[in-house]
Amino acid sequence: MSMPVVAIVGRPNVGKSTLFNKLIGERVAIVNDTPGVTRDRIFGECEWRNRKINLVDTGGIEPYSDDIILKQMRRQAQLAIDAADVIVLVTDITSGVVATDQEVAMMLQKSGRPVVLCVNKCDRIGEPDPNFYEFYNLGLGDPIQVSSVHGHGTGDLLDAVYEYLSDDNESTEEEDTISVAVIGRPNAGKSSLVNKITGENRCIVSNIAGTTRDSIDTIFENRFGRFKLTDTAGLRRYSKVDDAIEKYSVIRAKMAIERSDVCLIMIDATVGFTEQDSKIAGLAHESGKACIIAVNKWDAVEKDDKTMSEYRKKLEVDFAFMSYAPMIFISAKTGQRLDRLFELIIAVSNSAAMRISTGTLNDLLAEATARVQPPTDKGRRLKILYMTQASVKPPTFVFFVNSAELFHFSYQRYLENRIRETFGMQGTPIRFIIRERGDKN
Repeated sequence: MSMPVVAIVGRPNVGKSTLFNKLIGERVAIVNDTPGVTRDRIFGECEWRNRKINLVDTGGIEPYSDDIILKQMRRQAQLAIDAADVIVLVTDITSGVVATDQEVAMMLQKSGRPVVLCVNKCDRIGEPDPNFYEFYNLGLGDPIQVSSVHGHGTGDLLDAVYEYLSDDNESTEEEDTISVAVIGRPNAGKSSLVNKITGENRCIVSNIAGTTRDSIDTIFENRFGRFKLTDTAGLRRYSKVDDAIEKYSVIRAKMAIERSDVCLIMIDATVGFTEQDSKIAGLAHESGKACIIAVNKWDAVEKDDKTMSEYRKKLEVDFAFMSYAPMIFISAKTGQRLDRLFELIIAVSNSAAMRISTGTLNDLLAEATARVQPPTDKGRRLKILYMTQASVKPPTFVFFVNSAELFHFSYQRYLENRIRETFGMQGTPIRFIIRERGDKN
């Protein structure tokens, strides 16, 4: 049984995203005074009267605009309405009822879904503003005064929503969900990939760079398991990010990396590797995330039987700092190799969560040091007393040695390769912590 879905809709700049953030208790949706900041559907959870609710924030609805982005925003809002159990229509007390409010109200009445009318920006406590009563003209029942900034009236709003929720909408929490952040430069095909995988237009797609602004979570299941895909804003060079909204988008993308299990690094095959791709991959690497390099738009590349191997060799040089990351050549447009992509996601996620017993590690250590002797310096030889695994995601190993100075980088790399060869840790970085004998820290 699925969690009840509540869609928050309305015209631009009435405070939908502010209300969404207030109800879920996090700053997930970007909030700015500029109309049209929210474009895609954004999902979050809130709990009220021991019931969990799946909230959906939508872009502002402009019923008659021909602008390509606004038309797709309207489509995204319509998809949210069609999937919702209850709809919250947000209006603005400071501007009163406008023609767009009436058009949206008529659209919601035709949907047949229960609608709760929210009159936002009622920031003063006490008697209602005289303009409040004109919202009855929308024909949606009793309006509810709310201040999304201060939180006034949100309890009354959720009470009204609760009345429409049926008892059989209780959700069952699913565990073992793999979180995948889809990251890359603008126009690499991140949103197209999410749409292809989920089989619906969850994210707005256009050739205009910067179309995606928020980080959009999509939870879905297929024969490989349960996944949470996060479509992120394209990351440009920071010197080129001068728009305040885009700066928020970059922060959201970095947050998405931090809360993911796996980072899917999208490369545009028609453009090739750039310095920015290296920096984006570096963010995932430094965060210790399992990574996959996905070369998208492979269907658009003219190729022969050697093209893929030559492309792979070049990328192996470009991504030498994260040689552990597997590469896959895909097409978000045609769905090419998406099954193989999910197999890789599961494999690298399992590698990042792998835990190895201390006994097994020290058997490996004994065999590795017997094969290649530890380094010496001025008559002193490195002695590795023992090793143990401290944590996972990424796998982190602690070495206790007689001298940290003697534990050269080259020997650390040798031991890392032996660990990878033995335990098959594909797709995940490995961290080493060196402790000298007698080091109390």
